Amino acid sequence: MRWVNRKGMLLDYLYNLLTQLGDWQVLVITALHVVIILALTWLALGLSHKLLARLRIHVQQERDDIERIKRLDTLERVIRYVSTLIITLVGVMLVLSEVGISIAPILATAGVLGIAIGFGAQSLVKDYFNGFFLLLENQVRQGDVVKVADKSGLVEEMTLRYIRLRDFEGSVHYVPNGTITSVTNRSRGFAYAVIDIGVAYREDVDEVFSVMREVGAAMRTDPDLGGKIEDDLEIAGVDKWAESSVVVRCRIKVKPLEQWGVRRAFLYRLKKAFDAAGIEIPYPHLSVYAGQDKQGNAAPLPLHLQGEAD
Repeated sequence: MRWVNRKGMLLDYLYNLLTQLGDWQVLVITALHVVIILALTWLALGLSHKLLARLRIHVQQERDDIERIKRLDTLERVIRYVSTLIITLVGVMLVLSEVGISIAPILATAGVLGIAIGFGAQSLVKDYFNGFFLLLENQVRQGDVVKVADKSGLVEEMTLRYIRLRDFEGSVHYVPNGTITSVTNRSRGFAYAVIDIGVAYREDVDEVFSVMREVGAAMRTDPDLGGKIEDDLEIAGVDKWAESSVVVRCRIKVKPLEQWGVRRAFLYRLKKAFDAAGIEIPYPHLSVYAGQDKQGNAAPLPLHLQGEAD
């Protein structure tokens, strides 16, 4: 009997030992699976980033279009963000499933929360939808100068939720994509430096045209400005008769984002050319009347009388 009892105790001990070893074995296997999942997630993130970078370099080698390169930069950042989010979520779900946490309730809860958040954050959802279509339709890219939602500036960053602009003063504007109803892009293909020139009524308009064309031709041969200008000066003609000047409108076709610099350079050179040619750049004139005639037929005061009246 004593031998039987000892044998039974030994069997119980071996059974308990094997049970404990089995539990440790399951724990070790589970930990190993978690480590493998995390490692694969890390590798998938690195691989996706490298593939995007190589694809971008490959496309840039085939295309020298600056506009296409800027669009690729914007799309690469958005795709990298989305791919990182998806891979991370999949990795987290696999880890939770491996440690014995059922992901079905989590998915169901996430679905309910998604619906609730969708109703409560409609503006946020609208931001993402608008941002997606802005990228899909290639309306805005990083590096463009645009006007959106009454804000103008250089696009420093574009995400699915907002556009970050920096204006001429250096102020930064964050514009939610959901508030954008129209986009004015000043960076596509080419631009025009539109300039209105005012001259005195007594000046010969044909002479003014001639001086303007000479200045425009000189700018095209300038080593610093010639590369920015794509076509000769285009004079639209006399645009209007202002109170003290005849306004002549012209424009210069330039490369994107060069319209402001070319416009300033043209006005600077034209001022010097007008001074050399004796063409008057007008300023408001004032005629003083004595006012003694009730019918308004009084002649202007002589110059010396106007001086005395002053």
